[in-house]
Amino acid sequence: MTNSFPAIIIGGPPHSGKSVLAYLLTQQLRDWKVQHYVLRACPDGEGDWSQEALPETVRLLRQKGQFSADFVDLVCRDLKQRHLPLLVDVGGSPTPDQERILDFCTHAILLAPDDEGLALWRARAERHGLAIIAELQSTLRGQDAIFATDAVLRGRIAALERYTAAAGDMLVALAERLRDLFTYEVDDLRRRHLDAAPTELAVDIEQVTVWLNADSAQRRLEPAQLPAALDYTPKEALSLYGRGPNWFYAALALHVAPHPFFLFDVRLGWTAPASLALSPAAQVAHIAWKITHYHSYTHIELSPVEPYLDYDEICGAELPQLDAELGVVLSGKLPHWLSVGAALAYRSHPWVAVMQAQMNDVAVVVFSRTNARLVGDTVAVDGDS
Repeated sequence: MTNSFPAIIIGGPPHSGKSVLAYLLTQQLRDWKVQHYVLRACPDGEGDWSQEALPETVRLLRQKGQFSADFVDLVCRDLKQRHLPLLVDVGGSPTPDQERILDFCTHAILLAPDDEGLALWRARAERHGLAIIAELQSTLRGQDAIFATDAVLRGRIAALERYTAAAGDMLVALAERLRDLFTYEVDDLRRRHLDAAPTELAVDIEQVTVWLNADSAQRRLEPAQLPAALDYTPKEALSLYGRGPNWFYAALALHVAPHPFFLFDVRLGWTAPASLALSPAAQVAHIAWKITHYHSYTHIELSPVEPYLDYDEICGAELPQLDAELGVVLSGKLPHWLSVGAALAYRSHPWVAVMQAQMNDVAVVVFSRTNARLVGDTVAVDGDS
């Protein structure tokens, strides 16, 4: 394997806190502006939203899928062609076939509640030639403790519980090791990606966020800022780069349509949104949907049929035609290239809104032909408001 970016598995038995640890690490690394991505290489349907959304929303969105040979093949392919340093959540009990994923990784963080669990995963990591960064005992109670800081960081990490976990001494020590390993200059990495953009105009979300919040300490995008962001963006072919909410991606794609729009996906590199067709006789294939009718809009919740989506298979898929006189609210746990593709497919409707799981049943209007709903407005999707 010749890819120069590290890919670090977070391995351990089921229910040892791997997903929470991955979330805490990525939040700390983001605070330090360390470029990376968390690849959930197990079909459990969890992401950042599972730590940030309301518990009921998480329960509804989580999909406990099954590993398959195709799933493993796709994960291995994306690991091999990765475009950033990766943290990789591989699940708790991989089979020998699923362990193929480890052959495309470089390092390991091991997490278990006891020595037996650590020993099992230590043997697994060594079998696949992974350099072990840390061996951590996970406990629900007590305090963090650092036992050794030599080549392998060893100690105890406490209270990796969903919604309540916070960065402690061990988390910070581990994140510092990752920061040292992810030694790429942020500006150089960003420049490398932006220079490869397929359009002359390439927009960096971080720069837009700074510009919109120039007079504020806030460093995140808000729906009310969408009109200003669109005024700032020419209506021409556009490449959008960086970490941002799904509604921001959809709004800019609809703003420049029918000009080409590209986004940077850590799995795929620069890619266009999925091309999707509408049909009155659409059948569930790779995408499933649930439709709820309201007085002034139709809510369509999309979900993948398979736990790991193949871009080439999705392109050309059909979505159901909806009442053309009503607005459309889109939701679902989807990659940006798919949610943006769906928003573009429904752009002939009076308005389109996109729901982000972390916003808890609130959708953001990303496109509008009517004064009844303006871009940047929010819609409470629990009734017709």
